[in-house]
This record gives sequence, C-alpha cells and structure tokens, in this order.
Amino acid sequence: MKTSWPIKYTLFSFCYIVWVASGLMIAVGIYAKTAVEGGAVDSLTADPALILMIVGCLIFCITFLGCVGALRDIQILLKIFMWTLLLILLLQVTGAVLGFTFSEKVEIKTVALLEKGMIRYRDDLDLQNLIDYIQKKFRCCGVLNYKDWSKNVYFSCAETNPSLERCAVPFSCCIRTTEEVLNTMCGYETQLLNPWENRNQIYTIGCLDTIVKWGQRNLYLIAGLGLGLLFLEILMISLTAALLNQIQLIKKRIPRRPTMH
Repeated sequence: MKTSWPIKYTLFSFCYIVWVASGLMIAVGIYAKTAVEGGAVDSLTADPALILMIVGCLIFCITFLGCVGALRDIQILLKIFMWTLLLILLLQVTGAVLGFTFSEKVEIKTVALLEKGMIRYRDDLDLQNLIDYIQKKFRCCGVLNYKDWSKNVYFSCAETNPSLERCAVPFSCCIRTTEEVLNTMCGYETQLLNPWENRNQIYTIGCLDTIVKWGQRNLYLIAGLGLGLLFLEILMISLTAALLNQIQLIKKRIPRRPTMH
C-alpha cells in the first residue's frame, strides 16, 4: 500500500517551487555582495544583501527537507518541515499582531533604522544603492524630510564640515525627467533652502510618509499577498500532516513478522 500520489506530489511541487525561488534569492544576494566595492558592514540590518542570503539559505534548507521528505515518505524530515513551518507561521501572526498593537513603537524603531541607514550612506555601496533606489522609486528624500540628510557627516550643515557636499542631498532626491543628463551635483546646498524654494529641484517629502501612503493606496494588494502567503503555508502544513497520517496508517497495517524463540 502506498501513500496518496496527489498529496505527495502536490506537496513536493509547492516545496520545489519555493526551493528554486530561495536559490535565486541566494544567488542575487551573493551577486549583490560580491559586486560591492565598499568596505564591510558591521551591522546586519544595514546590509540587505546579507539579509537576502540568510533568508534565502533558511528557506532553501526548510523546503529541501520538504522536497525529500515528500518524495521519499521520510517521516522525520516531514515532521521537521511541518513543525518549522508551523513555528514560522506563528511568528508571522504574532509579529503582525504586535505590529498593530504597538504601531507607535514600530514607527519609532523604523525611523531609527532608516536614520542609521542614512548615516552609513557613504560607508557601503550596497546600502547606498538601496537608499537611492527607494528615493527615486517613491520620489522622496530623507526619512521625515530632506533636511534629515544633515545627520550624515558628509551632508551635514555644520560649519566645521569641510565636505564639498555640505548642506547637500544625494542626487536621488533630485527631480529630473528621463531626457535629462544625470547631474550628481543637483542637490548641492538645497538644505539651505525652504521647501517651497526646492519644490522644482528636489523631493522635499520624507520617505517614511511616502511609503506609508503608498501602502495605504495598495492595501488590498498587500493584504492579498499576505493572505496568499498565509494560505500557502497553511496548505503545505495540512498536506504534510495528511501525508504523515497516511504513512502512520500504512505502518500500522503492515503485519509484523513473528519473532523466533
């Protein structure tokens, strides 16, 4: 007697797809890490490539257990896979509940994290490219507003700052059309100007507010993706539990050989 092939191969297919996707995540993370020409980063939260590789490796290992366990009906691998997936699911739900409950504290932590990234802007090329992408994509500048860039030692407006970029903002804050030639000095001395004076030169609204508004506008899409991921995890847990149950039933029905005395 064999286990149900629809359950076995449906579970294997889901695990295999996620396994391949995690492999691509690792490859992208390695590429991003090796392409960086700057120095090493001493903070995990400040290195997106490292985070991508760690998350990719974790998913790769978990789904590999699911693939092999489903294909070969190995109980121990299926149990590890199921309980790990269940733990991740509980952590996600707990994180979402805590995020809504302590939204003010989450916002404070987010601001602190983004400001830390701004401070390290010139220290790591990988982080710099990420910040530039966010500012260009969301058409924003700084965390709360463009003057936040004064917290960076290179863009600081302090009189003791000898940098040529004193009171400037990164070029990714600049308003430009696709036809224009990139001018990396377009944000020079813009911190000395008022918002209405900068409205045609740089983005003056902070990225935190812009991203929050983008999330509100795309709430249904984000909720749909979140529920889709939740449904996929519950489905994989249910399929694993069903397969384990079938394996247990088959083992019980197999007659034991009488022992010889």
